Amino acid sequence: MADIDNGGDNMPDMTEDDPCAMSNSDEHRGLRIGAIFIILVTSLAGTLTPILFRHSSLVPTPVFDFAKYFGSGVIIATAFIHLLAPAWDELTSECLTGAWTEYDWAPAIAMAAVYGIFFAEVAAYRIGTKRLEKLGMNYSAHAHDETDAHAHDHAQDPPLSVDTSAPADRHHIHPSISHSHPHGETDAQLQAMSEKRKLDAESGSDIDTVNQLPSRAEAQAQLVAVGVLEFGVVLHSVIIGLTLGTTDEFITLFIVIIFHQMFEGLGLGSRLASLNIPKSLNYARWGAALFYSICTPVGVAIGIGARNSYNGNGATANIVSGILDATSAGILLYTGLVELMAHEILLNPRMMKSKNSRMAYIFICMLLGSGLMALLGRWA
Repeated sequence: MADIDNGGDNMPDMTEDDPCAMSNSDEHRGLRIGAIFIILVTSLAGTLTPILFRHSSLVPTPVFDFAKYFGSGVIIATAFIHLLAPAWDELTSECLTGAWTEYDWAPAIAMAAVYGIFFAEVAAYRIGTKRLEKLGMNYSAHAHDETDAHAHDHAQDPPLSVDTSAPADRHHIHPSISHSHPHGETDAQLQAMSEKRKLDAESGSDIDTVNQLPSRAEAQAQLVAVGVLEFGVVLHSVIIGLTLGTTDEFITLFIVIIFHQMFEGLGLGSRLASLNIPKSLNYARWGAALFYSICTPVGVAIGIGARNSYNGNGATANIVSGILDATSAGILLYTGLVELMAHEILLNPRMMKSKNSRMAYIFICMLLGSGLMALLGRWA
């Protein structure tokens, strides 16, 4: 009997000691199903809130800036903490054999994704010109063109014809976007207007609004950047949804993912809200928000359905998840560091001329977003 007891005790120990064994219990099934709808609602809340209030005079610019740059910090921390680190663990799992054990594939795949997105963005700038011109977005992508967003002051770029249906008190137009002057202006008036433009450019006060008119190059950069960001977060959302649907550590991961998707949605939603596109394409921002919001619930549903046959610890699952996580990490790293930090701040003349207090506020928002997401990485 002692031998039988020992053998019985050893069986679960062998399962626990095997890191590659499938261990999908049927616990929390009802809550897993409920998670589909809970995550959908919180994702929609985070993503749609900036879009719904984009024209509201009740939302001051600092609040919108907080959502925008807090979201930037969330995206950057997601790339490092919630994607690159898990990809490294998955692609160095002891369940893998062969070539997967001979090289650190996670950073290599992330690097390849960075180059892939870079090449795709260059192609989009070049090939997409004519297509966007048909939509009323006439711009030039040449480096030394007068509309280049990073070579010249944005104040000299002609504005686009875009959706500016905001209340009058929220829609401020830069005084320098009009290139014609009444014939009756005196030299003194022209000089005063010139001084006002200079003061506005230095303070950034006239462009601190959700509904600012973009330059031609800015609009192009916005479209491409938001498209790349959407692709990266959607890919990531499906993966974490699948993980939530199959993992045994459900409760902790569920709570973390609620905040994760809401914060990430806030970052994406604020980008979609500030996107300047023709009125005829206004549905695109709503469609993009909805698409992001349903990806994690769809992943959870797939995970629940495949729970009895899916081995999240197996070699195949580790390879697939690792590759997708590393690819998403590369995409979000490029988007966060190049599009959200470099283009919007460092290479933006208007931003670099803004007040020190505003720059400090933006930095604090970004660090807060990254800090909170990094903290969530403690549990997920």
